[in-house]
Amino acid sequence: MSLSLIEFLEHIQKELTFLVTHSATVTFQQFIEDDLINRAYLRSLEIVGEASKKVPDEIRYKYREVNWRGMMGLRDVLIHEYFQVDYEVVWEVLQNDVPLAKEWIDLIIIEEKNN
Repeated sequence: MSLSLIEFLEHIQKELTFLVTHSATVTFQQFIEDDLINRAYLRSLEIVGEASKKVPDEIRYKYREVNWRGMMGLRDVLIHEYFQVDYEVVWEVLQNDVPLAKEWIDLIIIEEKNN
């Protein structure tokens, strides 16, 4: 059974909510030194990127404010180039891009549920 657009968006929302909530109380040092935190955050980013790939092109075009390409590209780096991950860049994404993406995904879900 294939998942619906809303289900994929809700997967993204769930992971972004986790990241926003938990990264607010963690320092960069904790992020790079605590294996459990590091793996949890990276896994959430992987899920966000993978679910973003399942969002149809017309929806990604409709909501160009979301950095879909960035989310999908980060997922590819985390999966295929895990040995080259720049944790400072990932931290910047967590601190700057994730909260904004969450705001947009929250709005998109509301709008698409009403369509």
